[in-house]
Amino acid sequence: MKKNSNLKELMGYAGGHRYLTYLSLLLSAASAVLALFPFVFLFRIIQEVIAVAPNYAQATHIVRNGWMAVGFALVSIVIYVCALMCSHLSAFRIAGNIRKALMAHIAQLPLGFIGEMGSGKIRRIVNDSSAATETYLAHQLPDMSAAITTPVCMVAMLFLFDWRFGLVSLLPIVLGFAAMFKMAGPSMAVDMKNFNNALADMNNEAVEYVRGIPVVKTFGQTVHSFKRFKGTIDNYYRFCVGYCKKCRPPMLMYTVFINSAFAFLIVLALILAGGGPVAQPVLLNFIFYVIFTPIIATAMSKVMYMSENGMIVADALSRIHSILDAEPLPEPYRGKVPADNSVTLENVTFRYTGGTSDALHDVTIRVGAGETVALVGPSGGGKTTVAGLISRFWDATGGAIQIGGVNVKDIPKEELTDTVAYVFQDSRLLKTSILENVRLSRPNASRQEVEQALHEAQCDDIIAKLPQGIDTVIGTKGVYLSGGEQQRIAIARVMLKNAPILILDEATAFADPENEALVQRAFERLSKGKTVIMIAHRLTTIKNADRIFVLREGRVEESGTHDSLVAGGGLYAKMWKDYQTSVSWKVGAAK
Repeated sequence: MKKNSNLKELMGYAGGHRYLTYLSLLLSAASAVLALFPFVFLFRIIQEVIAVAPNYAQATHIVRNGWMAVGFALVSIVIYVCALMCSHLSAFRIAGNIRKALMAHIAQLPLGFIGEMGSGKIRRIVNDSSAATETYLAHQLPDMSAAITTPVCMVAMLFLFDWRFGLVSLLPIVLGFAAMFKMAGPSMAVDMKNFNNALADMNNEAVEYVRGIPVVKTFGQTVHSFKRFKGTIDNYYRFCVGYCKKCRPPMLMYTVFINSAFAFLIVLALILAGGGPVAQPVLLNFIFYVIFTPIIATAMSKVMYMSENGMIVADALSRIHSILDAEPLPEPYRGKVPADNSVTLENVTFRYTGGTSDALHDVTIRVGAGETVALVGPSGGGKTTVAGLISRFWDATGGAIQIGGVNVKDIPKEELTDTVAYVFQDSRLLKTSILENVRLSRPNASRQEVEQALHEAQCDDIIAKLPQGIDTVIGTKGVYLSGGEQQRIAIARVMLKNAPILILDEATAFADPENEALVQRAFERLSKGKTVIMIAHRLTTIKNADRIFVLREGRVEESGTHDSLVAGGGLYAKMWKDYQTSVSWKVGAAK
């Protein structure tokens, strides 16, 4: 299938505003033509002055020609402003529609896709890539129309007055573009892509680094502990320095040639003079071309950067498509409702996109309705992947995941969302009121229901210190909450939802001792009568679980109760011993 041009694709988002874009191109071209007329009248003024010299009183048409030049210049400016008004109206509509399309599609994508791509990269695509299309349509496209029209008309004018001066005026332009071809040629598309990739990687890692600051403060790590973030900064630095060095010689030659047209004109004028006095026609043409040729340099520079602008918008569209082309998980034609709250993973295998090995391999886990189970094990063992598959952040590569005897693929998305509640280790609140933050899980909940959920989530002390209570907007006028306080608000959100299956992913990881105690108390209320799947590194929090599954390298290594696993002397027993040692060491150190 033939790929649409960038402009045609962008017009697909314009609706009826596409005609404003086309009108802006016509107006910009007309403005470029009119902008050349002042030079014609300037030529007439020079011609008349030279013809009557030294009897300048006989030059009776100077004022008229001067006003004509000013008139055409003003009309050109007015028409160009109209062109920009049309292009901006269309560009804003297109950029807005692209962002709406992106956000609507992102809402349909599984959370696994968001996690794999990274929130920083997605934010940059939604904001910056759509902004690149707005800049292209609002400014660069009308300028492109003028940049194409101007040289065509100028070349005609160059040869209209004196073809010899016209030919010499074009010579430095040809040499300048020949020097720039190495920088602005086909390799520039690759360089532009690499630049945006380096910038996107650095932006994404910056977001993740900022989110990890609590870890830095907790464990006293330095910025160099975040090797990936530092690596992206170094990579961006190396690319920018290397690219600048690569572009320096051709850019220097281009600048010299494109601005040296007057030197070529002087040489030609001396040749035409033949060592004697300069003839009046030659002098007239020489003066005109010296004034006129700098405009050529400006116009041709715009033409040169047209290819760069096209590459920028092509790259922006490519990044936009990296989201729009992602497929949502398939929805069942006729959905089924789970019979109970049991959860079963049967011989489940999963590999992340682009992964070289399985994140999970032949995993079987059975959780009865109303049971509390824990997933523990070394980092990278697959605990969070198991939790994500139950919530259908991704679809398993092999095997089956069932809730209440129904494959999660056969449960409608809304039903699955109502059935499974997920509490992340780093819950986020939106910049809106506490009331609306909690209501996200059930928008039609009453104010009294929200207040009850906040009470059960141990949030009374938080609400009491806020200036407007539950109507206080987070993030305004210096109102911020700690990580543990945000977590309790997030738990209130889950309580209001009242889903029968609860997944807790390191929910107390960054809470201080006081907040941790309150969060644990909130969990006790939240978990009553529910099927609970906990992921934890603090083993004391899962001692009373009905069953503990120990995962290592994507496999279930052992399972059982806390006492049976400790007695078994396996991996869990070693983890428990190490954990007890670390706690004793901390207590001893505190003394």
